[in-house]
Amino acid sequence: MNEIDLAYVGALYREYAGDLAEVGKQQREYAESMGSRMRPQLDDLEAEITYLLLRAVQPGVVVELGTFHGWSTSWILSALRDNGVGALHSFDRVDHVVRNVPCDLAEGRWTFVQGDIAETLDRVPADAGYLFVDAAHTGRFARWYLRHLFPRVPSGIPVSVHDVYHFRTTLPLHEGAVVVRWLRQRGAPFFTPSRAKARGAYTALTGLREELGLAPVRGPGANPMIFFEMPQRR
Repeated sequence: MNEIDLAYVGALYREYAGDLAEVGKQQREYAESMGSRMRPQLDDLEAEITYLLLRAVQPGVVVELGTFHGWSTSWILSALRDNGVGALHSFDRVDHVVRNVPCDLAEGRWTFVQGDIAETLDRVPADAGYLFVDAAHTGRFARWYLRHLFPRVPSGIPVSVHDVYHFRTTLPLHEGAVVVRWLRQRGAPFFTPSRAKARGAYTALTGLREELGLAPVRGPGANPMIFFEMPQRR
């Protein structure tokens, strides 16, 4: 796949602008219909970039670690629906998502596994084509999944990790610090639309959304997620 950078993400926005407009409308209506049962965790840019990468890569299998109320789950399932191919395997300790995800998105393309991922790791598909991580944000948990989860998925696939750059630097002892250090040790670049870390990318993509006529879904946010390709095994 192409390197995940501002130029590539911008090109995907232009290519899929019409579909993004439709999905954005769907997601706004979905959040409004759920009321207090939905607390969206992804900001607009990071949700849309996740959708765009899924559209471009067209993975047969997606693994999602952390679902909460189902906001990210519904974005991922929407991309698989629009691709016409792909299955999502989601993992979380809590099952709020089961009651929240629309049946028309879930049916035939979604498997939810409840429990501690350390105890359900054997249910993670070995042929994942995209990995989405938004669970516990501690350094300890990051060290665990870098050691145990990451080796279970193929090298070269896109990976999203949430809540890394709420500030210009990662927080000490936080998941983000552990993951960024791990990537740097492997010489693996990452992309972020974070308003605090990468103001230029944030501004460029916000302007592009306006140029393309894309209405806000949640509205402006911190967009702290990072995106990268899974490094080769050492």
